Amino acid sequence: MADKGYGYEECEATADWLLARTGVRPAVGIVCGSGLGGLADMLKDQVAFNYEDIPNFPQSTVHGHAGRLVFGTLKGRSCVCMQGRFHLYEGYPVQKITLPIRIFKLLGVDTVMLTNAAGGLNRDFKVGDIMVIKDHLNLPGFAGVNPLSGPNDERFGARFPCMSDAYDGALRQMAMHVGRELGYGDFLKEGVYCVLGGPSFETIAESRMLHKLGADAVGMSTAHEVIVARHCGMRVLALSLITNQAVMDYDSEAKANHEEVLETGTRRAAQLERLVSTMVTKMELNNNNNNYAGDADRGTLACQRKPQ
Repeated sequence: MADKGYGYEECEATADWLLARTGVRPAVGIVCGSGLGGLADMLKDQVAFNYEDIPNFPQSTVHGHAGRLVFGTLKGRSCVCMQGRFHLYEGYPVQKITLPIRIFKLLGVDTVMLTNAAGGLNRDFKVGDIMVIKDHLNLPGFAGVNPLSGPNDERFGARFPCMSDAYDGALRQMAMHVGRELGYGDFLKEGVYCVLGGPSFETIAESRMLHKLGADAVGMSTAHEVIVARHCGMRVLALSLITNQAVMDYDSEAKANHEEVLETGTRRAAQLERLVSTMVTKMELNNNNNNYAGDADRGTLACQRKPQ
């Protein structure tokens, strides 16, 4: 990994470059999905960098992704926000698209909050629902496309990281509680996210298969970033905005399209932004009174096995 431009030294050099240009020392890292870049605009006292100006950083090529790294404060909490992310279908190696998450760690981030636009597979989900991700299916990983493939650098994390607790239970509980407090109970769900490579949307047969495998929503991002964040020891919360219903009926005339994704993102973005910003405030309180204490021990026993 180190010889391909995204090893520890490259990440450290990029982190040092950024830290030298801003006084913000972020504890929270936020990744914005398609149509959800407005989260970054909520930050106060912003210091922003275009991806093209950041050493070793990939470039965002997707419409709806601004391509900026924004530092600032959200409800008094120091944050860094990716206004646009990277995907396998852009042609980058999976190690390159997850490089910003490693940089987050070296910037001092301890909690990562990710958002994405996803297609709904669960028939009880509606367009506009927000799904708190409780687990994922990494289908590219089944074929060996994993961001941890290659030599492991112990400075990032262990060779065989646990993933049974990938999505922090306490943060998920907090998201559901905060959502209900905000009056979002009717459209706040919890479920399993499945990642595919893209950029083509799923066929009807593929959508039916994924639903039978237990996926509630499907998209083209997030899981790779989660794996790297957990490898680095960061806590993770991830939210999917259901922007379209996956087509599973051969008689249906509906067709998935990126414009629908962006339109739904625009309609629901303000509420998603309010959910995330309120959670950041709760996390601030957590430092003082231990409300929503983390469940770091959850899943420990499940991970105490030798790799096969």
